[in-house]
Amino acid sequence: MKSHCAPVLFAAIAVVSATGGTWAGESIVQVGAGSYSTVLPKGAKGPPATIYKTDAVTGPIPTNDWWSSLAWLPYSERHYPHPLAIQAGKKGLRVHYPGAKITANKDAIFGFMPPENTDEDFVIGHSAQAEFPDARLDGWSDWFVRASFAAGGSSLKVSYGHGSPFVYALYEGGTPKLIFGKPPTVWAGTEKDAVLGVSVSGRHYGLFGPSGSTWSGLGGKTFVCNAGDKRYFSAAVLPENTEKALKLFQQYAYAHVTDTKVAWEYEPQTGTVTTKYAFTVKAYEGAETGTLTALYPHQWRNTPALLLDYAYASVRGTMKLAQGTTFSTQMKFHGVLPALPDAGGCDRARLAAYVKADAARPTPSTKDTDTYGEGKLLGRLAALAPIAEQCGLEDVAASVRKKVRERLEQWFTAAGAGGQLKAAALFYYNDTWGALIGYRPGFGSDTELNDHHFHYGYFVKAAAEIARSDPAWAAADKWGGMVKLLGDDIACTTRDDKRFPFLRNFDPYAGHSWASGHAKFGDGNNNESSSEAMNAWCGLILWGEATGDKAVRDLGIYLYTTELAAIQEYWFDVHHENFPKSYTPSVVTMVWGGKGANGTWFSAKPELVHGINWLPIHGGSLYLGLYPDYVKYNYDALAREAKGAQWTDWADIIWMYLALADPQEALAQFEAREKDYPAEGGNSKANTYQWLSQLKALGQVEREVTADYPLYAVFRKDGQRTHAAWNFGKQPRTVTFSDGFKLDVKAGECALTKGGAK
Repeated sequence: MKSHCAPVLFAAIAVVSATGGTWAGESIVQVGAGSYSTVLPKGAKGPPATIYKTDAVTGPIPTNDWWSSLAWLPYSERHYPHPLAIQAGKKGLRVHYPGAKITANKDAIFGFMPPENTDEDFVIGHSAQAEFPDARLDGWSDWFVRASFAAGGSSLKVSYGHGSPFVYALYEGGTPKLIFGKPPTVWAGTEKDAVLGVSVSGRHYGLFGPSGSTWSGLGGKTFVCNAGDKRYFSAAVLPENTEKALKLFQQYAYAHVTDTKVAWEYEPQTGTVTTKYAFTVKAYEGAETGTLTALYPHQWRNTPALLLDYAYASVRGTMKLAQGTTFSTQMKFHGVLPALPDAGGCDRARLAAYVKADAARPTPSTKDTDTYGEGKLLGRLAALAPIAEQCGLEDVAASVRKKVRERLEQWFTAAGAGGQLKAAALFYYNDTWGALIGYRPGFGSDTELNDHHFHYGYFVKAAAEIARSDPAWAAADKWGGMVKLLGDDIACTTRDDKRFPFLRNFDPYAGHSWASGHAKFGDGNNNESSSEAMNAWCGLILWGEATGDKAVRDLGIYLYTTELAAIQEYWFDVHHENFPKSYTPSVVTMVWGGKGANGTWFSAKPELVHGINWLPIHGGSLYLGLYPDYVKYNYDALAREAKGAQWTDWADIIWMYLALADPQEALAQFEAREKDYPAEGGNSKANTYQWLSQLKALGQVEREVTADYPLYAVFRKDGQRTHAAWNFGKQPRTVTFSDGFKLDVKAGECALTKGGAK
């Protein structure tokens, strides 16, 4: 949704009681030194009271998912598990395979599901029920969902998920009925066979009735499976219309997927994140324990799994088919830092002057900002503090952190003077959906539950900067409880948590986050600012390391590493393999379920279209430079679109991005416009100058070397590497890099040494 827009909860939570009509009373829940409200602030709005779910669904509701519209609407909007596209409607479940007709132009890559009443879809319906009054969420797992259609004694439950070519169905009071837009071609099976191979509009499907069942209606547009008292069925999109493919899919057709689970592990010694994807199935016939699943490019490029020769087209690129009960991926974590190290590239006096000026900039009252605006302000200030330290301005660094700390504490306190519930600068917990909402909200973060990871990520990262120098402040019985509460809202790791859904904003199979809470769009859900998602995960890494919470740190590393792999494939296409040749832009700036778009929610200006996937830039943003050739390619495309380099917006963000490929040119552009460039609102001149100058000294990011400690970076210039690490611990440590270089780092300090392996 519009961008411009912690795995453990706390037992130490008590209700503060008070009396008096204007007091907050039992509506305030204390969390350490902070608190949140369980009632809406005066005049505020929250998400809808109605959730379209069955009685089987209890607890927090997943939002910001690819299938979320199922819970927000009487039926659903179109949604995109890939390779299929799905929509719940009155007659049942619409099924469509977009891959056969993906198109692209300068505006987008299009792989959407057509509107209803076209001849390209079929509906999985019910023989005894022509229409259903609604479709309801009936359950979910990590990347599968189940929908329920019911009327009288007739019911249809369907399940489907990311990567699966199958849709599974269970019936009561009737049998499967398939309604096609036009008569399909039956190329395998007859009316007397349980299994059919059919094609419609260039798409090929397997229809798998129970053994012993027969069909009626072949030759027309409506097929009915006469299944007797057997109440299971499945359909699958096939990669080709051959008996060989149909036989393979028949092997797995009766093993319905009933659960999916993701698990991750970060191994510091090798800098590797291993992610395991596991399936649980129920075999309605036979004894099959596995399934077929199609892997996205970010998965198959990083998996040791044996892949079949079959593949599907999707708006994300080619999806390759695998079989079994599990598969895994291995990806390298490339490290984050609070700020770039001091490589001697800056004019220290000049940088100090910028720091002092930026620190003195006036700031609005917290009651006048929304969660996004406040987040960007906190992010700007938090990035300034370590730069002030590099200048020897300890007093300025302390002053900046004090300002950040005071603003966080205001937001983390629900009651104002006298105990009354505040109207602004507080958080409210909505127990209908299971969501923590900041007020004032921004861009539908309240009524639509949009963008929480974008907004709260800034808060968490700013809190990590405080925790770096003041661990006592970050204790769970002080202010750390509220920080982790925000982390749990966007990325709770407890599947049966009583207050928050599992990984609200992150899609473990798609590999990236989603921004819209409801996904009520014909193109499915969307995510615009991939870089602000990375900012959130960087915040979790730094917070976890600063507080000694290894689980939170490793969660952040998993999210950061996986989202990075998705960004490189689907936003940037650094390998130049996923975007169709007819898609001419250098970047997809908005990833949707059914398309990849070249645009933003808020502007068509080239600087903003590109820059929204770069900002905020700080020590956790070096991932943007892992492919410097792509950086230059992307920057050159921007310059062509803007008809030159006289940037009218976000010049500082553009220079900082360019510096990852050509720091000398970026610094020259900064010097030419140092006094008049239009700064981005969440950035500072000190951060810009320090970044440009230090990268000129350090060179480009080195992606071939990892380290056994997560707060690191490696650079290469003139054939020589510079190794850097920032030790958040209380004891000195030796950081060992994968090229054999060892770097001794004092407690609480950053170190760098040139002269490593070439």
